[in-house]
Amino acid sequence: MHTTADIRELLTELDVRPACELESQVLDFKEWSARSLRDAVDLVVEMAVCMANGGGGTVVFGVHDRRVGQAEAIGGVPPEVDSNRLKQAVYDRTDPKLTPVFEELRVAEGTGRVLVMHVFGGLPPYTDSAGMGKVRVGTECKPLTGTLRRAIMVETGETDVTAVEVEGDPSSLVSPVAMERLRDIASRERAPDDLLRLSDLELLRSLDVLRANGRLTRAGLLIAGREEALAAHLPQHVWTHFRMRSDTEYDDPLHGRSALPVAIARLEERVATDNPVTTVVVGAFHLEYRTYPEIALREALVNAFTHRDYRLGAPVLVKQYRARLDIHSPGGFVGGVSPQNVLHHQPVARNPHLVEALIRLRLVNRGNLGVRRMFQSLLIEGKEPPTLTDAGEAVTVSFRASAHSAPFRAFAAEQAALGRELGVDHLLILHWLLRHPELRLDEAARLTQRPEEVVRETLAQMAGPWALLERGGGGRDLYWMLDPALHRRLEGDGLPERDRRIRWEAAKTRILSVLQDRARRGAPGLSNAEARGITHLGRSQVKRLLDELRREAGIRVEGGGAHARWTMRRASDSPP
Repeated sequence: MHTTADIRELLTELDVRPACELESQVLDFKEWSARSLRDAVDLVVEMAVCMANGGGGTVVFGVHDRRVGQAEAIGGVPPEVDSNRLKQAVYDRTDPKLTPVFEELRVAEGTGRVLVMHVFGGLPPYTDSAGMGKVRVGTECKPLTGTLRRAIMVETGETDVTAVEVEGDPSSLVSPVAMERLRDIASRERAPDDLLRLSDLELLRSLDVLRANGRLTRAGLLIAGREEALAAHLPQHVWTHFRMRSDTEYDDPLHGRSALPVAIARLEERVATDNPVTTVVVGAFHLEYRTYPEIALREALVNAFTHRDYRLGAPVLVKQYRARLDIHSPGGFVGGVSPQNVLHHQPVARNPHLVEALIRLRLVNRGNLGVRRMFQSLLIEGKEPPTLTDAGEAVTVSFRASAHSAPFRAFAAEQAALGRELGVDHLLILHWLLRHPELRLDEAARLTQRPEEVVRETLAQMAGPWALLERGGGGRDLYWMLDPALHRRLEGDGLPERDRRIRWEAAKTRILSVLQDRARRGAPGLSNAEARGITHLGRSQVKRLLDELRREAGIRVEGGGAHARWTMRRASDSPP
């Protein structure tokens, strides 16, 4: 979801290109209708439905999407338009009900304000009160035809393939080995004892995967079925493990069709062969670390099987490289979930019947905690966080074989003893600042996948009562740094303040050298993107660095927006 800071930065791009070139699956710009308020409200409702059906997104009202130049493109929204009434209109005229969030952005052009509407993806399809609807496809809102409605219903579980019943005597379809593994895993997750003491068929019946008519569902097969039964009734269920020697060569492949408890245990055993334990002595404690923490591996495998698309014939694929582990799950994210919001998005199940059974066994939780557990188990050991990618046909979770940090683990334990439980947001911020000199608010919001107002409170806590961070700058240039003493402790010897200053001055020297060289050759100046490539700093950091050089060394900017270029000031130029 785009923040108002993101939108404000994008509006500067209108000087060189129209808004339609900035639009995406999750972002649209719309001119406010001057014909009548009714027409304008109709457009707001239409766009809310469109974005919700497409998984959620942001709409900016008051911007013509075909004109170039901020003065020409930004007409704005009249001051008498009340965003609370717009929100009520959307709620009243949508089915199921939608409650978008509106934000006002003050601008210098037009009426002086644009309205930003954030629509969060839920469980589509959505329509207006007349039953009409559209869905976001790329940069367009397409009519919600029968085919698109069916596709949405499949993705959101309304046509759940795991709820389909299969023929045959349940006793002949169920694997005793799978049931034993199921009870073992559920017991470790503290599932109710009275549930686990039931007979095999009674246990399956209590999970609703064995129906009153005596039929087992496909979810029941996935949980406890024999391999031959799964092959006959759900041939798409396959898993594969490769030990990769390179991107194209592998050794020792293993393929299987076993039920989920057996498959997960077998894959854990295979990964463990190249997932050694390292013992670190810290005082009186002997701490054991694996390259890939067991919690992270277990959660990734459970998610891969639970949320995969069982209509697709591709396997759950585990590729184990020397320096990383990739787990591929067939089918993309559904219900508006994406790699950019997965940490805090409301849980959405493609296979709700299977998920409900696993929830009762405590193998899956209702609160979407699995991904956060993956992140926390890696970050708490000072390791790199996992990477999630959605290629459309598959979701991939990648773990890097990064080294653990005993000092970081000890620090986290001390914080817990002080009553400061380090959550995923805290850990992500600390991890970033151990590798970067500073962190801005908008960067922190993207990093933690939180709204700016939420992450601002987290940063204030870490800089205030917890004294882990230091603040610098002010206003839009506000940033946070890691406390120098904590930096030394977690990263070893070194002087972070001095190092930051040296890196900053070195970056300025490199930029000046390049600008002087280009001026001698009569070559064009530097863009922000080129300066980022030279200094390895972020966009906002480069802008601040160039502003300093403008004041200190007499460089100037030519052009604006994406076409802005920084050059050495000529003697004939007027002073800054």
